[in-house]
Amino acid sequence: MAVPTTRLLVLAVVRLLQPVHGYDVRRELLSWHADDWANVKPGSVYGALNTLERDGLISVEGVGQEGARPERRTYRLTSEGEKEFGELLRESLFAADQLKHPYFATVSLFPHAPKDDVVAALRSRILQFEANLLFLEREEERILAGSGDPREAEPHHVADAINLAAAHVRADLEWSRRTLRRIESGELDAWSGTMGGAPVPPPVR
Repeated sequence: MAVPTTRLLVLAVVRLLQPVHGYDVRRELLSWHADDWANVKPGSVYGALNTLERDGLISVEGVGQEGARPERRTYRLTSEGEKEFGELLRESLFAADQLKHPYFATVSLFPHAPKDDVVAALRSRILQFEANLLFLEREEERILAGSGDPREAEPHHVADAINLAAAHVRADLEWSRRTLRRIESGELDAWSGTMGGAPVPPPVR
């Protein structure tokens, strides 16, 4: 069973920066790029804080207000929250779930698309992956060049997460390049009209 990522990350940030406002939890997770690799959206952070407070995993240490701004609650981890965080962290550390890659279905349907479209699409993906990889590598370098103090910059562990994301992009890039070469050389021919001896309908146009 997958660990609830938003719950785990919000507990982690409260533990790291406590006492901490919800806004700062949101800002910290955005600096970790969690909205990209964990699909943690700003609205879900506040929802998670409310749920964690309801479940007794965090407590409100204080409520303050500056000028006409809305009241801001300051949170701290409870002993039960510390226990829950430890359990979720251990579970996630030992997880080895395989990714459900959204492109798997597309690859299985290559024979149903015109060969020229598949070749053009692979070339386009390669360009996108090359650009994404360059961005990730530069982001990793930028973060490692900073202080690593989460109170003033992205912590250095964010660079490790970006490095993992870059490794996935490299794998996709290499697969796309290799598959394109195999199609262009004729080694991979999914357009012969048969698949495993069974006839295949002509490509959709």
